[in-house]
Amino acid sequence: MKLGLYGGSFDPVHLGHLLVAHAALEELGLDRLVFIPAAQSPFKPGTQPAPAKMRARMLRLALAGETRFAVDELEIRRGGVSFTVDTVREFAARHSGAELFWLIGADHVPTLPKWREAEALARLVQFVVIPRPGETQASLPPSYRLHQLSGWPLRVSSSEIRQRVAAGKTIRQLLPTGVAEVITNEKLYQQ
Repeated sequence: MKLGLYGGSFDPVHLGHLLVAHAALEELGLDRLVFIPAAQSPFKPGTQPAPAKMRARMLRLALAGETRFAVDELEIRRGGVSFTVDTVREFAARHSGAELFWLIGADHVPTLPKWREAEALARLVQFVVIPRPGETQASLPPSYRLHQLSGWPLRVSSSEIRQRVAAGKTIRQLLPTGVAEVITNEKLYQQ
């Protein structure tokens, strides 16, 4: 079994996340891809994301009908700062024998050797690099097995969506309709 793991804040999930997920399924021949919303990202220690349960709810709405995608609230249940190596170990234990792939933004690749237990993590997963327009792939030791996604680069970010909401600008066409409705109805990201 080839299992993709896609961690992040997903604050909020948007069409760029979904397009990347589909590209990973197709390009790597994944059997399943699991979205793993973080309780608190180690990369954003000073930020307070939308409530974890709300972000998980938006993910479920965005993935409705997608049979090869799932949401796992492991990191939310664990609470606190989420470290990739802990999450990957949990999935390796649950899915013994599965080939694990961790999706990672190109901007985080140069920092991989500094991640908690980086060498152990590199033995457990293959990294799937999500390209960002204008960024080149960093070179890492061969122990870091990297795959570069080529499909569907869409320049949209969760932070841009939050800024647009705060400024009263439209977010239509940037995320699934159900997610936009939750943001509006729950008054998320407004100042």
